[in-house]
Amino acid sequence: MPDKEWIGHTIKELNSTLKKKFLSSGTAAGLDEVTLMHGWIMGYLYHNRDRAIYQKTIESEFNIRRSTVTAILQLMEKKGYIRRSAVEGDARLKRIFLTEQGSETAIRAKTMIDSMECEILEGISGEKLDIFYEVAQKLICNMNQ
Repeated sequence: MPDKEWIGHTIKELNSTLKKKFLSSGTAAGLDEVTLMHGWIMGYLYHNRDRAIYQKTIESEFNIRRSTVTAILQLMEKKGYIRRSAVEGDARLKRIFLTEQGSETAIRAKTMIDSMECEILEGISGEKLDIFYEVAQKLICNMNQ
C-alpha cells in the first residue's frame, strides 16, 4: 500500500481518470459529441422519463450551480438532446424532456457506461466495493457539514 496521500488528490485523480476513460470509451462507441455530464443527465432523464424533471431537479441531483446547469442544458438543447417546455401556469418553470435523439443517445451511452464499469471494477470484490461506497458517502457527508 502506498504512503498516505492527500485524499483530495486521490479523488481528483479518480475524477480525471474517469473522465478520460469515458471520453475514450465514448469515442470508440461513436459518442464523441457527448460530454460526461451530458451522458449522466441524459441517463437520469431517460430513467426518470415518467417524472416531471426541471432545472432545479438537475441542480440538486447532480449538486451543481444554477448557472452551470443553465449552460449545460442550453448546449444539450442546441445539440438536439433535450427540449424544454414551459409549464402551464408558470412560464418561468420549464420541464425538461429528452428528444428522440437524446433517448437514443442515452441508451447507447448506458450500454457504453455499463461496459466501462465492468472494466473499471474488474478484480474488485463486492465487499470492497461496499466499503468504497460507505467511505465515499461519509466523505461527502463530512464535506457537506
